[in-house]
Amino acid sequence: MELTVPSPVPARQPQPGLVRYRLASLLVKGQPLGGTADEWVVIQPVHQAAGLAAALLGDDTPGTAPLFGRFSFQPRYQAFRSWVNGPPGHRLGLAPIPADTVTPQALRRTLALQLAHRPGGLLAAKIHLKHVSVATTEGYAARPGGAQARLLAEISTHETERNLSLALAEFRNYQRGVMPAGPGARELTALFARIDTAVTVPGDVKVHNSDRDILNLLSKQAATLHLGIANYCWFTDPSRALCLQLAGTPGASQPLAGMCDSARCPQATHHPRHRDVWASHATATKTFLGALGRTRTTERARLQADYDRAVRVIAGIDAAAPPAATNPEH
Repeated sequence: MELTVPSPVPARQPQPGLVRYRLASLLVKGQPLGGTADEWVVIQPVHQAAGLAAALLGDDTPGTAPLFGRFSFQPRYQAFRSWVNGPPGHRLGLAPIPADTVTPQALRRTLALQLAHRPGGLLAAKIHLKHVSVATTEGYAARPGGAQARLLAEISTHETERNLSLALAEFRNYQRGVMPAGPGARELTALFARIDTAVTVPGDVKVHNSDRDILNLLSKQAATLHLGIANYCWFTDPSRALCLQLAGTPGASQPLAGMCDSARCPQATHHPRHRDVWASHATATKTFLGALGRTRTTERARLQADYDRAVRVIAGIDAAAPPAATNPEH
């Protein structure tokens, strides 16, 4: 409601290949009367939507005019859902929107949960949701009267469901010939082979046809899954985790995502959905290498090793998966 016509700030490119989109507005909560000017870094579709809204208001609109103003969310959302589920949405091939109740508060809570269960997620959610204290973030997604323990329990439930879904997706990829890569690929492939045998073996053995039966077989492995920025960590044996060995804490119960070196850890795997991250890292590293002076030999050696590692990981992903699977949407 605080966005105005000039809120969509022109996109800025701090370095080649990296574009930053921002919206200028007012931070009102906890601020002096009138608010404090602030900017939000947003994704490109949000910036585009704000720019389109400003363009629809016309050139003669005052600069202080609200971009959207005060509005009731529910009627607008219902009209949008009716449009998507109606003939226009069918004509455009849009997926129907379920008839669930949606509110801005529910959307904010869902966003808090999605942020919180990622590495460093509580701090990221605190910053993104503009909370003064991380304690607010810890209890934000819980039900009224809840606290950190309730939030963490709910996050744990979401993580379990998410891990099972990801494990099942990778098992289906295995059945289609899309293999994992990385140091832990052999163990994961062997596990999938055993499960696949249990699923398809003929005779008196029960044949598992439903996803639920397969999920039961995958549940133990899925419980060890931790998501890295560019890899999956199957934390089955803490004593073999490279991050814990580097930190000198081999008996820890959780991996240290900040110290992950998935190219060397025997419990890490790479999949087609991780390829874009590694490719982007290789491109950025190559750019930095080209910008180094001749005297920066130490830094050049470090970056060169980093670049070579990224290239090896990309080659491993491509070798393990068919070309069509290198697109993370497949």
